[in-house]
Amino acid sequence: MIKFIATDMDGTLLNSQNEIHPSFYETFKKLKEKDIIFAIASGRQYYNLAKRFEELKDDLMFIAENGTFVMYKGEEVLINALDKQVAKELIEVGRQIDNAYIIVCGKKAAYIENTDERFVEQVQKYYESRQVVKSFDEVDDDILKVTICDFSGSEKNAYPYYKDYYETQQVSVSGEIWLDITAKGANKGYAIEHVKKLFKLEHEQTAAFGDYLNDLEMMQSVYHSFAMANAHEQLKQVSRFMAKSNDENGVVEKIEELLSMME
Repeated sequence: MIKFIATDMDGTLLNSQNEIHPSFYETFKKLKEKDIIFAIASGRQYYNLAKRFEELKDDLMFIAENGTFVMYKGEEVLINALDKQVAKELIEVGRQIDNAYIIVCGKKAAYIENTDERFVEQVQKYYESRQVVKSFDEVDDDILKVTICDFSGSEKNAYPYYKDYYETQQVSVSGEIWLDITAKGANKGYAIEHVKKLFKLEHEQTAAFGDYLNDLEMMQSVYHSFAMANAHEQLKQVSRFMAKSNDENGVVEKIEELLSMME
């Protein structure tokens, strides 16, 4: 009996054209009828996700900013912010990385200093609430994460710059050009463990879908862990099951299979 399902967005629920398959909405109705909690677990900002699911947002759980901010039916479930002094240090490290740009992700908005056109184009994709500031010192907000947009490739270029923080913070490669740094233990998996306790969910009642390294802990926090066919190899290694690729509607297909097993 499944009672909770979480899915990543980019590379998972969304296809390569940034689209949700039309069949998702009928499947979601079935989940709602069975009182199954459905969560969107993403590195994206909460406001971005809420806008994308405007018609469904009152029935969805949003595990936003890689698990640092969780909302369910309009209520705050969890916030896990960075220490502000640590955030300053992470920002200074980010300034040393060639061909990379910094986003300070707050509870109220995402903050950027640089207005380079290609960078702003990426920020607009994932951050609905955003502000340009002269200096990050101006930011008066809970800082959920520091994100690096690295056009040279986050895994090989930006990630090694934060080697001194691997043990003390959560440093996650969340996409080809994205690196997210959050408080130690602040990730999608931690958020799901919190939700499991809050709603008294058994491990076997949980499922999740993901494709990249920021989904590793999420896969380990559920029993029915599905790596997409297009997933990073490390994610496939820690997942129990496989789903077709994001361009083959793999998430919806597997959810329908799970639902059929419950009848």
